[in-house]
Amino acid sequence: MFQRLSYAKIAEHLQWSPAVGILGPRQVGKTTLAKTLASESGKSVYLDLDTAHARAQLVNPTAFFAANRDRLIVLDEIQNQPELLSELRGEIDADRRSGRFLLLGSASFKLLKQSQSLAGRLSLVDMSPLALSEVFQTFNDTQTLWLRGGFPNSYLAKTTIASWDWRDALIRHFLNTDLPSLGIAVKPQLMHRFWRMVAHLHGQMFNASAVATSLGISAPSTGRYLDHLCDALMVRRLEPYFVNLGKRLVKTPKVYVRDSGLLHSLLGIREVNDLLGHPSTGASWEGFVVEQIAAHLPTGASMYFYRTAAGAELDVVVELGLRKLGFEIKFSSAPKVTKGFWLACEDVGVDAAYIVAPVQTGWPVQSKVEVIGVVDIAQRLAKHFDV
Repeated sequence: MFQRLSYAKIAEHLQWSPAVGILGPRQVGKTTLAKTLASESGKSVYLDLDTAHARAQLVNPTAFFAANRDRLIVLDEIQNQPELLSELRGEIDADRRSGRFLLLGSASFKLLKQSQSLAGRLSLVDMSPLALSEVFQTFNDTQTLWLRGGFPNSYLAKTTIASWDWRDALIRHFLNTDLPSLGIAVKPQLMHRFWRMVAHLHGQMFNASAVATSLGISAPSTGRYLDHLCDALMVRRLEPYFVNLGKRLVKTPKVYVRDSGLLHSLLGIREVNDLLGHPSTGASWEGFVVEQIAAHLPTGASMYFYRTAAGAELDVVVELGLRKLGFEIKFSSAPKVTKGFWLACEDVGVDAAYIVAPVQTGWPVQSKVEVIGVVDIAQRLAKHFDV
């Protein structure tokens, strides 16, 4: 399955940056995409730093980089050899052409810390699981992507059971292997309980004290656990949008498990019928749509939610410069919005607002307000932000 959204972003960054880092969870498809880009570059060399053979070639990195200045050098699992980042700095300064290095990392925070010496030389691209726009023309199956999530091996599994087993193995590997390898000293069983609790809070405000009490740990520890999952690109922390209106605004972030398939695994949802009859159906749909919006955000745009104590609310506010769009998410084929939606649109001053629902064809509600399907999100963002 070709991830053309990430491909386009990375290819664009390679046009102007000497080094580009691809960040994303394990098994999201980073290596496949990097090899595709490398093969299309004409001259390239790929090194998997998990292997002894690749590490042996970099015993003298200065000489290796100098000998391959005419090639795109792909360094996979770069976090395994952080000392290479300082070597890259000198090599880039010696020959500062664009598109020289493509770096792959399985988590964002460790690579970010290690890459401080590459400030101004390295651009970073987050690689997310498959978006609906990437699979819609081929499969036209929103329901399967929603149920299984966007990890390619999960979405393309031959059966629902195979998809479930693959995701279960991914969760166990992440807890037992990936986190310890990144220096995170948390008991896997405790982190699994915390992650499941986040899944039950999916789409809700994150109350660190309440979660800490349930787990029998301190509130600061709860905050650190959330940071770990957010930094590993497994959980999204959506911050509130603030406007200077003198209103009592909600200041607590909302949390979402970023991949809907992993969310359903953590909640024990195996089949479509289980999903449609589950108390978390609406919240799951909301998170699925939030990720579709995030996947298509134009460069420089920010995403928030808006809520006041008086009940004004927008599920998503997208801001870029002076332009703002609002999104309200409803799991209904005949969605209706409340007074709070209209108040929020006025408070925020959106240029347009969209009610995203599981519909095939949308319709206008009034001037600058429209019901749309999930697959229409990309076009609406592009329209308003001139992408």
